[in-house]
Amino acid sequence: MASKVTKGFLILFWSLFIAGIAAVYMLFAAIANGSIGYMPPVEQLENPIDKYASQVISSDGKTIGSYAHSSDNRIFVTYNDLSPDLVKALIATEDIRFAEHSGIDAIGLFRAIIKRGILMQKSGGGGSTITQQLAKQLFSPSADNFMERLFQKPIEWVIAVQLERYYTKEEIINMYLNKFDFLYNAVGIQSAASVYFGKTPKTLSIEEAATLVGMCKNPSYFNPVRRNERTRGRRNTVLDQMQKAGYITPAECDSLKKLPLKLRFKRIDHKEGLAPYFREYLRMTLTAKKPNRKNYASWQEQKFKEDSVSWETNPLYGWCNKNKRADGEFYNLYTDGLKIYTTIDSRMQKYAEEAVREHIGEYLQPQFTREKKGRSYAPFSRDLRAGEVDTILMRAMHQTDRYRSMKKSGMKEEEMRKEFQKPVEMRVFTWDGPVDTLMSPWDSIRYHKGFLRSAFMSMDPHNGHVKAYVGGIDYNYFQYDMVNGGRRQIGSTIKPYLYSLAMIEGISPCDEMLHVQQQLTDENGKLWIPRNSNKKRIGEMVSIQWGLQNSDNWVTAYLMSKLSPYTFVRLLHSFGLKGEIDPVVSVCLGTPDVSVGEMVSAYSTFANQGIRVEPLYVTRIEDSYGNTIANFTTQVNEVLTEDASFKMLHMLRSVIDGGTGGRIRGRYHIKAPMGGKTGTTQNNSDAWFMGFTPNLVSGCWVGGEERSIHFDRMEWGQGAASALPVYGLFMQKVYADKSLGYSEEEEFEIPEQYMDPCANKSSESTPQGQENYPGGIDKMFE
Repeated sequence: MASKVTKGFLILFWSLFIAGIAAVYMLFAAIANGSIGYMPPVEQLENPIDKYASQVISSDGKTIGSYAHSSDNRIFVTYNDLSPDLVKALIATEDIRFAEHSGIDAIGLFRAIIKRGILMQKSGGGGSTITQQLAKQLFSPSADNFMERLFQKPIEWVIAVQLERYYTKEEIINMYLNKFDFLYNAVGIQSAASVYFGKTPKTLSIEEAATLVGMCKNPSYFNPVRRNERTRGRRNTVLDQMQKAGYITPAECDSLKKLPLKLRFKRIDHKEGLAPYFREYLRMTLTAKKPNRKNYASWQEQKFKEDSVSWETNPLYGWCNKNKRADGEFYNLYTDGLKIYTTIDSRMQKYAEEAVREHIGEYLQPQFTREKKGRSYAPFSRDLRAGEVDTILMRAMHQTDRYRSMKKSGMKEEEMRKEFQKPVEMRVFTWDGPVDTLMSPWDSIRYHKGFLRSAFMSMDPHNGHVKAYVGGIDYNYFQYDMVNGGRRQIGSTIKPYLYSLAMIEGISPCDEMLHVQQQLTDENGKLWIPRNSNKKRIGEMVSIQWGLQNSDNWVTAYLMSKLSPYTFVRLLHSFGLKGEIDPVVSVCLGTPDVSVGEMVSAYSTFANQGIRVEPLYVTRIEDSYGNTIANFTTQVNEVLTEDASFKMLHMLRSVIDGGTGGRIRGRYHIKAPMGGKTGTTQNNSDAWFMGFTPNLVSGCWVGGEERSIHFDRMEWGQGAASALPVYGLFMQKVYADKSLGYSEEEEFEIPEQYMDPCANKSSESTPQGQENYPGGIDKMFE
């Protein structure tokens, strides 16, 4: 009888066991073919859906920024980019048998069931392998409760097995670390290493790698910023696991555990870091859409024209919306993990930003503040009346987000004005860092307008590579980019263009004129009599070169009387000035509005034997796999004849060696061969300096947000005092850094016959410059 019971029990046991095995098999088969739960298509398992931030890389190999959606700043790195200690820490802590299993660790799973499921031991460990955790990251939505999470587990097991079929162990670890969210917008190990330690994954120390791996258990609970000691304890647990696995010795483990948890924490903020104005300009350029007139305001006709030309002629403009991936979709700057290799040199960018801060923030701004202190019209010009100041401030108020929000809520104008007069807590800009204060929004508008602005750009005049790009003084508070976004009057920096036209027309630097006030009549018969701040040598004969060297308005007007304003405007456009320019005689003194970027490109002509070079910001773009998908080359344009270009080089060098740019030699003690030009507009509203060496051309603008915000005295407001020092400081830093390869010993390549422009003056029979253009200068621009 007992044998029958035993036999029946065995039959029942094995029947249930086989049925259980069959049920489990059918369950997993149903999961695998998608009948139960969510099973991603095979093509997704072969190419998991993942999104990576695009990186901006400097010419010297530094990652200076990234583009990502606000919640995902993941930057892709390869397995070879990971520190070996990082991999060892991960395996030792999360999956010690990672190399042996095929997605599911049966031993670990059984242990977890017994210890945690049956014995209810919280320290019993988890049964999830690294591959299962990756499957959860990639394909499992957040579970709302325990049962929902329980049902997700079998699906993750199947996906884990499938992932092991398609990927190597190294690829799985790499995907896991690239996917994990370490908080503070540090998604992926590249961002995490940078945010917490200011390093790359490959350069992490053992204890730093252990800290980040420890966070993988629960980044909120083990948050090194808010819970340093708790996270340090978790780090030490990881170190214990590494020692237990044989990756480090007991002595190493004990030594490392005694170390404090030190961070170099810097939250990712796209408004901070190196070259923020450049990165934003690049983002706007890459993602630009084909211009449509209806998307532009009525006053943006010129902007629409320029963008339309850029769409057709500039490969970088709108690149993401012109080029498609292999799947037929346009590239997405925020999710495709592109690597954008720029021409910016991180060292030179740093020097440029430092030069702006040192001169504007530490020297010029205090002078401006002292001049305006106690003045009722501050920070505006003394020429403005109170009503005009209020009008400017009111216009600024209407442009704020606060005003737009109030208006959208239905508030009336009078109510909004009262709200703007009420003090509120806010953070304001200072050169020593942001300050929290109590101030009315109305007063904050006036306060921030009191800071002088500046823009600076430097590039190689031969290949157009832009080395440094500073669009303003602080991107957090003043986001308007004055390198390529804003335009201001250029004053006397326009004069070399007019002198260039004179040289093409056969005038020599050594030709002379009587230095007296000039009177010109425009085509409408209106008399134009330019003023002149230069009081030297009045009534004497002076040379054309002397006129440029001293930025003399009367010599400039004399040349304008000999030339056509229409021809001059055509030459200005040939120099790369893009805006509308009226062909009037007064244009010769710098009335056109021009950007810093356009001016730097234009002055490359003088350093490059008459060839103008367009600025080049990007050399190539790679996809997330390292394949080059775009290359960019320099665009050039011949502007001047060889003869005219060398004459201009000679005269512009004299500006530095004995003219208005002499502070370069006297104050900054730079001995390098150099040409340049200062510029100051009416009422000192805009200060400029353009300078170039054989291998670097740079431009700087300084002024107020409004043209009516400026120094009342020329002593501080002129280009030589406001803008030139930024260039001088920058070049000092560049020459001091020998790793950059620039030397004060570099010379301009000048043929012997052009060393002295006046040597053959008496024997000239044909106006120099015209022999290369039959029909004269007008024929040149046809």
